[in-house]
Amino acid sequence: MGNQIRTTLLLASLTALIVLIGNWLGGQQGMLVALLVAAGMNFFSYWFSDKIVLRMYDAQAVGPQEAPELWKTVQTLCQRAQLPMPKVYVIPQEAPNAFATGRNPEHAAVAVTQGLLKLMGREELMGVLAHELAHVRNRDILIGSIAATMAGAIMILANMARWSAIFGGGRRDSEESGGGGGGLALIAMSIVAPLAAMLIQMAISRAREYMADATGASFAGSPKGLASALEQLGAYSKRLPMDASPATAHMFIVNPLSGRSLMSLFSTHPPLEERIARLRGGRFEGPPGTEEASQPADRQAQARAMWDKLSGKP
Repeated sequence: MGNQIRTTLLLASLTALIVLIGNWLGGQQGMLVALLVAAGMNFFSYWFSDKIVLRMYDAQAVGPQEAPELWKTVQTLCQRAQLPMPKVYVIPQEAPNAFATGRNPEHAAVAVTQGLLKLMGREELMGVLAHELAHVRNRDILIGSIAATMAGAIMILANMARWSAIFGGGRRDSEESGGGGGGLALIAMSIVAPLAAMLIQMAISRAREYMADATGASFAGSPKGLASALEQLGAYSKRLPMDASPATAHMFIVNPLSGRSLMSLFSTHPPLEERIARLRGGRFEGPPGTEEASQPADRQAQARAMWDKLSGKP
């Protein structure tokens, strides 16, 4: 619940940034235009972002005949998590990684790279897929898409503000200060606002990653597989960075740009060492049918305490 509240507040902050830029650009009319731009981008992202990202990485749909172990693992986890079976894709890249996409659990897709299938054992593969299905269950895909498109809208509006300052400043400032100080304020705002939007988007993404680790560990019945997979992914991502777009980096289980020093400064993922330490710091109550499900009832209190720890609660 703590992460949910933080995510809501961060999304509200992105909305406030959009309104602020619109107000600087054109008063109340500018605010309305800014909100319409954000709403339009969110509508497009809701309906089409999954198709765009799958096509971007040339993901190929597979079934039980093409990838029997992958398909069976996804099916088993979906039964445990009481989720509809998503579409399953394989990305023709050697860098090991994975992501989930789709606007809701009924229209979800899970994609893994060929490199991940070659690298991971059965337990590690289950941990990775459980993490991605946790994103589906927690509706993180929709939240991440909204955050990304709102950040994109802020950057577009910031560019508009920069050009507005060059040609005389925003309407509100020209009315109040004759255009002199207003132009400088617009330029400063056009630089600060995109940085603030990026930091907010990073905070949202990191909070959701911790939640997905905790939820995924409960689906798998143990945190061991996911913790081991994250260790291997961390090592390989530095040596074999993925050919990925920064706009979609937040979707992957580990940052696909971690091999590029400049991009790693703006990572949308929490440190792998912290994620692994949290996973290995406790035990999980799995859903029916997993190895943890047969433990006594007093384990529920331990599971709740571990959830609070993974969610960052004091």
